[in-house]
Amino acid sequence: MTLVVATDIPSQSLLDPVSVKTAYFADSYRIALSDGAMPMPAIFFAIFGHHPSWMKVLLLIRNRIAAMSGLDVAADELILKPAQKEQYKPGDTIGPWPIYTLMEHELIAGRDNAHLDFRLSVIKSVLDCRNVVTVSTICNVHNIYGKLYLCVIVPFHKWGLRRLLAAAVRSGRL
Repeated sequence: MTLVVATDIPSQSLLDPVSVKTAYFADSYRIALSDGAMPMPAIFFAIFGHHPSWMKVLLLIRNRIAAMSGLDVAADELILKPAQKEQYKPGDTIGPWPIYTLMEHELIAGRDNAHLDFRLSVIKSVLDCRNVVTVSTICNVHNIYGKLYLCVIVPFHKWGLRRLLAAAVRSGRL
Protein backbone atom coordinates (compact mmCIF):
# COMPACT_ATOMS: atom_id res chain seq x y z
CA MET A 1 0.00 0.00 0.00
CA THR A 2 2.08 2.92 -1.23
CA LEU A 3 -0.74 5.12 -2.41
CA VAL A 4 -2.29 7.95 -0.51
CA VAL A 5 -5.96 7.03 -0.12
CA ALA A 6 -8.73 9.51 0.62
CA THR A 7 -10.84 8.03 3.39
CA ASP A 8 -13.31 8.82 6.14
CA ILE A 9 -12.10 10.10 9.48
CA PRO A 10 -11.43 6.93 11.50
CA SER A 11 -14.28 6.08 13.86
CA GLN A 12 -11.78 5.42 16.66
CA SER A 13 -10.38 8.96 16.42
CA LEU A 14 -10.52 11.07 19.56
CA LEU A 15 -11.50 14.14 17.54
CA ASP A 16 -14.59 15.70 19.08
CA PRO A 17 -17.52 13.96 17.32
CA VAL A 18 -19.64 17.13 17.34
CA SER A 19 -16.80 19.13 15.77
CA VAL A 20 -16.33 16.42 13.14
CA LYS A 21 -20.05 16.34 12.34
CA THR A 22 -20.40 20.13 12.14
CA ALA A 23 -17.06 20.84 10.44
CA TYR A 24 -17.19 23.32 7.61
CA PHE A 25 -14.29 21.40 6.07
CA ALA A 26 -12.99 17.91 6.76
CA ASP A 27 -10.69 15.53 4.94
CA SER A 28 -8.75 12.41 5.72
CA TYR A 29 -5.94 10.52 3.96
CA ARG A 30 -4.43 7.11 4.74
CA ILE A 31 -1.05 5.64 3.82
CA ALA A 32 1.07 2.62 4.74
CA LEU A 33 3.12 2.64 7.92
CA SER A 34 6.11 0.31 7.96
CA ASP A 35 6.56 0.25 11.76
CA GLY A 36 3.41 -0.02 13.88
CA ALA A 37 5.49 0.59 17.03
CA MET A 38 6.66 4.01 15.82
CA PRO A 39 5.70 6.66 18.41
CA MET A 40 3.16 9.28 17.41
CA PRO A 41 5.54 12.28 17.57
CA ALA A 42 7.96 10.43 15.28
CA ILE A 43 5.13 9.75 12.82
CA PHE A 44 4.14 13.42 12.98
CA PHE A 45 7.69 14.53 12.17
CA ALA A 46 8.10 11.89 9.47
CA ILE A 47 5.22 13.63 7.69
CA PHE A 48 5.31 17.29 8.75
CA GLY A 49 8.99 17.77 9.60
CA HIS A 50 10.21 17.53 6.02
CA HIS A 51 8.52 20.22 3.96
CA PRO A 52 10.27 20.96 0.68
CA SER A 53 11.69 24.48 0.43
CA TRP A 54 8.96 25.71 -1.93
CA MET A 55 6.29 24.57 0.54
CA LYS A 56 8.05 26.33 3.42
CA VAL A 57 7.99 29.55 1.39
CA LEU A 58 4.26 29.16 0.76
CA LEU A 59 3.64 28.48 4.46
CA LEU A 60 5.62 31.58 5.44
CA ILE A 61 3.65 33.70 2.97
CA ARG A 62 0.39 32.23 4.29
CA ASN A 63 1.46 33.06 7.85
CA ARG A 64 2.27 36.66 6.90
CA ILE A 65 -1.17 37.11 5.35
CA ALA A 66 -2.89 35.34 8.26
CA ALA A 67 -1.03 37.49 10.81
CA MET A 68 -2.11 40.66 8.99
CA SER A 69 -5.68 39.39 9.36
CA GLY A 70 -5.22 39.09 13.13
CA LEU A 71 -4.76 35.32 13.30
CA ASP A 72 -2.26 33.57 15.56
CA VAL A 73 0.55 31.99 13.56
CA ALA A 74 3.61 29.95 14.38
CA ALA A 75 7.06 31.47 14.56
CA ASP A 76 9.06 31.25 11.34
CA GLU A 77 11.64 28.89 12.84
CA LEU A 78 8.93 26.31 13.56
CA ILE A 79 8.32 26.13 9.82
CA LEU A 80 11.88 26.58 8.61
CA LYS A 81 13.58 24.19 11.06
CA PRO A 82 11.08 22.24 13.14
CA ALA A 83 12.91 20.70 16.08
CA GLN A 84 11.81 17.36 17.49
CA LYS A 85 11.92 16.98 21.26
CA GLU A 86 12.46 13.67 22.99
CA GLN A 87 9.08 13.74 24.74
CA TYR A 88 5.77 15.51 24.27
CA LYS A 89 2.62 15.99 26.28
CA PRO A 90 -0.67 17.80 25.66
CA GLY A 91 -0.08 21.54 25.82
CA ASP A 92 3.36 21.28 24.20
CA THR A 93 3.89 22.58 20.69
CA ILE A 94 4.77 20.07 17.98
CA GLY A 95 5.96 21.67 14.79
CA PRO A 96 3.89 24.86 14.57
CA TRP A 97 0.84 23.64 16.53
CA PRO A 98 -0.19 23.03 20.12
CA ILE A 99 -0.94 19.41 21.04
CA TYR A 100 -4.47 18.81 22.31
CA THR A 101 -4.33 15.01 22.65
CA LEU A 102 -1.41 12.61 22.69
CA MET A 103 -2.10 8.92 23.10
CA GLU A 104 -0.22 5.81 22.01
CA HIS A 105 -2.20 5.63 18.75
CA GLU A 106 -3.24 9.23 18.09
CA LEU A 107 -1.89 12.76 18.19
CA ILE A 108 -4.26 15.71 17.81
CA ALA A 109 -2.84 19.17 17.26
CA GLY A 110 -4.34 22.36 15.94
CA ARG A 111 -5.07 25.98 16.61
CA ASP A 112 -8.04 28.11 17.57
CA ASN A 113 -8.36 31.50 15.96
CA ALA A 114 -10.93 34.25 15.61
CA HIS A 115 -11.90 33.13 12.10
CA LEU A 116 -11.66 29.36 12.41
CA ASP A 117 -10.53 26.49 14.60
CA PHE A 118 -8.77 23.48 13.13
CA ARG A 119 -7.66 20.12 14.37
CA LEU A 120 -5.19 17.74 12.77
CA SER A 121 -5.40 14.11 13.83
CA VAL A 122 -2.59 11.67 13.09
CA ILE A 123 -3.72 8.17 14.00
CA LYS A 124 -2.08 4.79 13.48
CA SER A 125 -4.06 1.59 13.16
CA VAL A 126 -4.13 -1.79 11.50
CA LEU A 127 -6.24 -2.27 8.38
CA ASP A 128 -6.39 -5.60 6.57
CA CYS A 129 -3.34 -6.82 8.55
CA ARG A 130 -1.30 -3.76 7.52
CA ASN A 131 -0.09 -0.87 9.63
CA VAL A 132 -1.48 2.41 8.35
CA VAL A 133 -1.44 6.05 9.37
CA THR A 134 -4.39 8.33 8.73
CA VAL A 135 -4.14 12.11 8.77
CA SER A 136 -7.46 13.91 9.22
CA THR A 137 -8.16 17.63 9.25
CA ILE A 138 -11.30 19.38 10.45
CA CYS A 139 -12.00 23.10 10.32
CA ASN A 140 -14.85 24.89 12.03
CA VAL A 141 -15.34 28.45 10.83
CA HIS A 142 -16.62 31.35 12.92
CA ASN A 143 -17.26 33.96 10.25
CA ILE A 144 -16.99 34.87 6.59
CA TYR A 145 -13.23 35.41 6.91
CA GLY A 146 -12.79 31.77 7.94
CA LYS A 147 -14.79 30.67 4.90
CA LEU A 148 -12.77 32.90 2.57
CA TYR A 149 -9.50 31.65 4.07
CA LEU A 150 -10.52 28.03 3.50
CA CYS A 151 -11.68 28.80 -0.02
CA VAL A 152 -8.11 29.84 -0.83
CA ILE A 153 -6.22 27.30 1.31
CA VAL A 154 -8.14 24.03 0.81
CA PRO A 155 -6.86 23.26 -2.71
CA PHE A 156 -3.26 23.78 -1.54
CA HIS A 157 -3.92 21.78 1.64
CA LYS A 158 -5.24 18.73 -0.22
CA TRP A 159 -2.52 18.82 -2.84
CA GLY A 160 0.29 19.45 -0.34
CA LEU A 161 -0.81 16.93 2.29
CA ARG A 162 -0.98 14.13 -0.25
CA ARG A 163 2.54 14.97 -1.38
CA LEU A 164 3.89 15.10 2.18
CA LEU A 165 2.40 11.68 2.94
CA ALA A 166 3.70 10.11 -0.26
CA ALA A 167 7.17 11.61 0.28
CA ALA A 168 7.29 10.24 3.84
CA VAL A 169 6.71 6.72 2.52
CA ARG A 170 8.99 7.05 -0.52
CA SER A 171 11.85 8.31 1.66
CA GLY A 172 11.42 5.45 4.17
CA ARG A 173 10.46 7.75 7.06
CA LEU A 174 7.10 5.99 7.53
